Amino acid sequence: MNYQQTLDWLFQQLASFQRSGQSAYKEDITNISLVCEKLDNPHLNFPSVHIAGTNGKGSCTHMLASILQEAGYKVGIYTSPHLKDFRERIKINGAMISESEVVSFVSKYKDDFVEIGLSFFEMTTALAFEHFSKNKVDLAIIETGLGGRLDATNIIQPMISVITNVALDHQNLLGDTIEEIAFEKAGIIKPKTPVILGLCKNTVRKVVEDRAEELQAPLYLAPQVANYPSDLKGKCQEQNKATVIELVHQLRALDWELSEASIYDGFMKVVQNTGLRGRWETISNLPWVICDTGHNPEAIELIVEQLLEQEYSRLIIVLGMVGDKDVNTVLKLLPKEASYFFCQPSIPRALSAELLQEKASEYELHGSSCESPLEALEKAKQLANQADLIFVGGSTFVVADIL
Repeated sequence: MNYQQTLDWLFQQLASFQRSGQSAYKEDITNISLVCEKLDNPHLNFPSVHIAGTNGKGSCTHMLASILQEAGYKVGIYTSPHLKDFRERIKINGAMISESEVVSFVSKYKDDFVEIGLSFFEMTTALAFEHFSKNKVDLAIIETGLGGRLDATNIIQPMISVITNVALDHQNLLGDTIEEIAFEKAGIIKPKTPVILGLCKNTVRKVVEDRAEELQAPLYLAPQVANYPSDLKGKCQEQNKATVIELVHQLRALDWELSEASIYDGFMKVVQNTGLRGRWETISNLPWVICDTGHNPEAIELIVEQLLEQEYSRLIIVLGMVGDKDVNTVLKLLPKEASYFFCQPSIPRALSAELLQEKASEYELHGSSCESPLEALEKAKQLANQADLIFVGGSTFVVADIL
């Protein structure tokens, strides 16, 4: 198989939560354990940091990677989903895994994957572990795909575990209450292994504290603020920076050499060092067009707050969502005075533009429906003048289609 055929097989033959949703969610880590045994347990060959949380996982992962790169370390990152290229999920010092390595890995182990019954995410996780092991990274920063306790990444034995925050999201899979979701995220905590908790509600903190105490895992709380500038400009990044600063403190306690200069430069060069995209990213000017991947109520609330702080003549929003999200709560948060172009991202889970438009009208959000995010953005640009602001979001996959 060539690279495109390999990708087609990965996405079409095996379930992907990114595309299909609940049917792709596995409720144990047996399969990933079996395949890693076949690979001689590559996840045990490198130090790691494990990051879970409702929001901020990707930003924290890339911030920490950038700081470590500035300090001279060889750093692997494993994140999901991707925006433009599947290989964004697996990088070393900002460089994506090669197409040939993806093809070689899948070709070599395809029969084993089918025999075990691996999901798309389980195969991708195994590929990341093998890549980091083979390339002898100094540290791999591993982001959970969904939840934590039953996530395929949870077979690693990290130096530090991180829970960025906990909010209501994926309730159909992780639980109906904030406490139930916190329990799933706290499932990444390992015995006697430091765990860092970002800013969160007291009910979440209690769940995490109880689990940490049970496992004799030292618990450290992220500070309220981190006084470092960054090239990531979203409002949510303030708390993400604070979480990363506590991570840096704990790595220093484990004798990792991280100077103030590497911290400062790392925060300022996140995009340059790691290639992270879609976080309050300006994608064009005149008119000003911003995109952001935030998609659950907690993230949208911060986005709206930041939008309303900007200077513009008119606000135009290109909005698309997936059907298994809390659509009504998100719509309640959005500004009524904006003009809307509703769209449907190109994945099976997507909510149709017409249905989204219908739901939005119940909250006095008015506009027109379009066939795709690209069409919606083009129509928004035709409507806009140079003093207007166009925001693109509501779903990671809307941003992915635009980029």
